[in-house]
Amino acid sequence: MLDQILYDYQSHIFIGMGGSGKTEIAINIAIKLKEKNPNVAIVDLDVVTPYFRVRDKIEELKSMNLFVITPPEKYIYVDLPIVPAEVGGYLVNPNYKTVLDVGGDEKGATVLGSLKNFLDNSKKVVYFVVNTRRPYTQDKNNIKKCMFQIEKKTRTKIDFLICNTHLKEETTNSIIEEGERILESVSKDTGVPVLFTAISKIISENFITRFEKLPIKLFFEGDY
Repeated sequence: MLDQILYDYQSHIFIGMGGSGKTEIAINIAIKLKEKNPNVAIVDLDVVTPYFRVRDKIEELKSMNLFVITPPEKYIYVDLPIVPAEVGGYLVNPNYKTVLDVGGDEKGATVLGSLKNFLDNSKKVVYFVVNTRRPYTQDKNNIKKCMFQIEKKTRTKIDFLICNTHLKEETTNSIIEEGERILESVSKDTGVPVLFTAISKIISENFITRFEKLPIKLFFEGDY
């Protein structure tokens, strides 16, 4: 199903609370899109988290022939809600597949909301990345609360949930299963489907998942 979604949609928007791993997944999806599309842009719109941002991997991503959009160089490490002027153009450019990495709190949602006019004119899909072993998304009610707040602030509907539950090298089958069960319950309550479960490539063969499994390369958290 993931391959079909990547084919069908032009703009892929990843939202997640702190520690969700959304940046890792956004980068991996951009790389996957590049396998079948000549022009792929990845946009760093995370004004929330000072760590693990696309802007920290610019040269590595450019070496993969991805077009990387970040705040202007003089503001690149300043935590301000800066939206590069060219973002809107890429969102509506039919010759590009565009990936947006967006923070999940009020600041991040506000930034995404500022792009609503462009998003409304792009065939977009919005993913909410969840690690149930992180604050704010440890149980069904908190996840639903976060989803409601994000949708209200961004004025954009969440289309898919992504399970990224792990505890790095301490990850076990039961930890992943618990995360999947929680998201399955959220999905039943909200009608938002779970698209896939992400697992580090290093350990992915050791796990069986109830949702489609996406082995991912880790750019920030090291191999586990």
